Amino acid sequence: MTPDAPDRRAQLLRGSLDLCVLAALAQQPGHAYELATRLAEAGLRDVSYGTVYPMITRLRRSGLLHEQTEASPVGPERKVFSLTAAGRDALDDWLGQWQQATLDVETVLRSTGVWAGRGA
Repeated sequence: MTPDAPDRRAQLLRGSLDLCVLAALAQQPGHAYELATRLAEAGLRDVSYGTVYPMITRLRRSGLLHEQTEASPVGPERKVFSLTAAGRDALDDWLGQWQQATLDVETVLRSTGVWAGRGA
């Protein structure tokens, strides 16, 4: 592993985290802490509540998320987030962009020969 591997991973995640958040909320609405936990369980262990909450706030201000206040079984009410119609459209659009970008990168890697032997 190269010395900058953690930084490289963080840069790659930063570019795709909005997509992951929208995808997770499309599957099931949730509050920020629960969403960070779901993302970690799905494989994004480096993503914390401190990363997710500002992102959710930004996505909500952009009109992609709906916020609803719900009673909490313990403690104060909590904000639960779900996708708006614009959020669903953005998810579809960003998913298409992600698929095209990964295909483009994989095409370059295959053409250079460095992708040889790395899964079909």
